[in-house]
Order: sequence, then C-alpha cells, then structure tokens
Amino acid sequence: MSDTDHDLPKLRSEILQLVRAYSRRAHTANRPGDDPAKAAFRPDAPAVPYAGRVFTEDEVEAAVASTLDFWLTLGPEGEAFEKELATWLGVRHTVLVNSGSSANLVAFATLTSPKIPAERRLEPGDEVITCAAGFPTTVAPIMQHGCVPVFIDSDPVTGNARVEQLEDAYVSGKTKAVMMAHALGNPFDLRAVVEFCRHHDLWLIEDNCDSLGSTYTMPTADGLVTKPTGTWGDLSTQSFYPPHHLTMGEGGAVNVVCRAPLRMLVESFRDWGRDCWCPSGKDNTCNKRFGWLLGDLPEGYDHKYIYSHLGYNVKPLDIQAAIGREQLKKLPAFIEARKQNWQTLRTSLVDLEDVFDFSLPTHATGWNTDGFSWDGSGCRTAPSWFGFMLLVRPGASFTRTDLARHLDSKGIGNRMLFGGNMVRQPVFHELKQRRPGSFRCVSDLRGADEILNRAIFVGVYPGLDTEQLDYIARSICEVVRA
Repeated sequence: MSDTDHDLPKLRSEILQLVRAYSRRAHTANRPGDDPAKAAFRPDAPAVPYAGRVFTEDEVEAAVASTLDFWLTLGPEGEAFEKELATWLGVRHTVLVNSGSSANLVAFATLTSPKIPAERRLEPGDEVITCAAGFPTTVAPIMQHGCVPVFIDSDPVTGNARVEQLEDAYVSGKTKAVMMAHALGNPFDLRAVVEFCRHHDLWLIEDNCDSLGSTYTMPTADGLVTKPTGTWGDLSTQSFYPPHHLTMGEGGAVNVVCRAPLRMLVESFRDWGRDCWCPSGKDNTCNKRFGWLLGDLPEGYDHKYIYSHLGYNVKPLDIQAAIGREQLKKLPAFIEARKQNWQTLRTSLVDLEDVFDFSLPTHATGWNTDGFSWDGSGCRTAPSWFGFMLLVRPGASFTRTDLARHLDSKGIGNRMLFGGNMVRQPVFHELKQRRPGSFRCVSDLRGADEILNRAIFVGVYPGLDTEQLDYIARSICEVVRA
C-alpha cells in the first residue's frame, strides 16, 4: 500500500465532516419541525408545502459516503436496507424497486408467474377488486396485465373502500385478488378484507405507499393483535418519493409478507425477468451456473441469462438505499409528528364542523379533544397520517375549489384525494367507449363522487412546525369567515 493509500481514510473523514457542515447550513428548511435548527417561518414570504423531504446532515453524509464508494447500482446498502425495513415491519422479505408505482407493477406481475399454480395464478380476464377513489397506479397494473378491475365505492369519511360491497363484487371463478390502498395513512377495514380474501381464497395486495407506520388492531381467538399495515396480505408495496413517510428521492419496495417463495418471483420481475438470483456483481450463487437445463435452451446455458418471466429493470441505486437507511432510523419520530400534526389541525378547526366534514380513522365513530370514539367491532386503527383531509359541506358559502385557490394564494400546498373517483378520469371515460368490458363498477360510486367533488387535504408531514400549522388553520378560517 502506498503512502497515498494510507491517507485515504483521513481524506474521506475530512470530506464527510465538510459535507455535514455544509448540510447544516444549506438545508435548514428541510429539518424536522421540532428541530431548533430549522429555518424560522416567514409570514412575509410563507411557503408551507403539503409534503416534502425531511432530513438532516445524516442523510447527506450517507449519500456522499456511498458515492465515494462508487458502487452505484444496488449493492451492500440496498441489501442492508431491505433487511432493516423487513425487520421493522415484521415481514419475511423486502425487495427494493425504483418507485411505489413500480412496486405495484412488480407485486401484481408476481402473481401472474407461471410458477404459481394455475388455479391461483392471475390470468388475462380475471377480475381484481379495488377501490374507486385513489391513485391511478394502484389500478394500472391490473389493466396492464389484461385483468379487469372491479370498483367498489369509497367512504368519504375514511377515504377507504366500502367493504360491505365486497361480496357484491365477487364472482366465483373470475375474482382472483383484492388490490387496494390505505387512504392517506388511514388503514382500510382489514378485518373485513382479510376475512373476505381467506373465505374465497383470494390474493391480497396492500398498497401501503401512503401508510408506512400505520397500525391495525383486530380481536382474535388469542386476544387483540396489532400489526402494521402492509403486513396483513400476501404482498404489500411502499413508496419512498419525497412526500412519503421516508424518502430515498425516488424509490419503493415490495414486501413479501409470509410466503417466502414469492421473493424469488418478485426479484425476477424486478430484474429483467431472469431466473438467476445472484445479486449485482456476483456470479454462481447457486453453484451450478452452467448446469441448468431449462426451456428449449441447450444444457449448461449461462444461468445469468435465462428468463422465466417478461420482467422489468426497476432497481434503485445503492446511494438511495444509503439515504433510506438513515431515514428509517428517524421513522418512529416522523410517525409521531404526523399524528400530532393531524391532532393539532383538528383541534384548531374544531369550530368549523358546520362547514366541513372531517376525516375519521376507520372504525372510529367520532372525535373530541380527548381522542376518538369507536364502533363495537373491537377493531382499532392508528393512522400514520399522510394528510389532513376535509370535505366541504354542500351548504357552505364556498366551494372546495374556492378553498384550494385561497390556500394556493397563501403559499399553502394542498391536494385533492389524488384521482378522486377514478372512473371519472379521461382514461376511463375513453375506455368505457372503446372497451366497455375493461372494467366494472359494483354501484353508482356515490361516495367516490363525494370525494371527487368535495375533498381536499393539506399537509401534516414532520417538517411542519407549530407556526406553519397555525398559519394553515388561520388561512382555512379566513375562507369560512369571508
């Protein structure tokens, strides 16, 4: 080793110290809301996004350290993050991908694999039950694989599926799966959905992209069981886009909840559809790289180039995983901040119940400053809220659009509940004309229409401080009193 090589650890340490110093000065606006070093709120130039990156110098150092190693493609940081997130959730395996949308695509594709028994495999023409109100990439993979989404209605108060319509949606011999999202961090009625899927032997894919850290409690024969969302079905998905509960910039994951063999199928669809399970940069993990006889290939064809699926290449970078590992350490604090920020806004707007319908957690029947009241099911939900949703009542002196425009003028980020009633979107309007059998609706979707026309949400992400939350509440009140 040369003298120059001996200097490398010292040089690396100096670089990373400077990186931390730079980040502490350059990124004060991105620190957690309760961090004393966070940039002060400026009423003269307000900027209150509905969501965003929340990080400190820890994540920046991790990103630069990984860049100095220059592995680039998914490698040791990715492997570590997958294990750490799987442990945190309590699932068998986590497989990283490059976005939550890719996670939904890969999770659904996994269930079309010819390695799954024919009676359970998803085939073109099979029906998959989903929720009418939500984000398009929960539904897109169903149609992209030739299956038929069956839309059940949404409850405007929870944002989630009306589970009483599940049996109406079911068709023996055609229905093969349920794929739906937990809305804005609010768990859907998992007891009803899990029991329905078990009764009819259906797959369950939980889109957990907006709900990392939410929990659901269910009474069982062994007592109350509390588990995170994303751990009740067969597969679940995560998104690590900046607005979500932790971020890698772009990024996502598929969680294999309990059926370990699904992991190889998930990885295959993520990695070009190949058979080989060697990680990037490694060869012959199976010790028979040139000893396979598969398909119509010659015996001994290189296993790294044998494909059992028509897959994708949707891996993230190792640099992103390094950031994610630091974010995961902060996740418990982020979750508590989201819960507290939701509670702060709800308390601040308590006098506006005559003009707004406020969201409630699934199974809750009411709210007061002491907490929630609950239905008689024995089930409880603890949302890790993605946003604070309000529905403008029909008799109010202003519309949802009036409120959105006012908040926008005040620099306050706001969003609709994503696509609202998805069947009202132009793509489904066109499909109804061209391919009327490409999707099915169980009811008139009146609840989803209410969400489409009346719902709006503002932020509760952990980067908000008390001044920003107060500014949001005061700005909402201005519309009501105008």
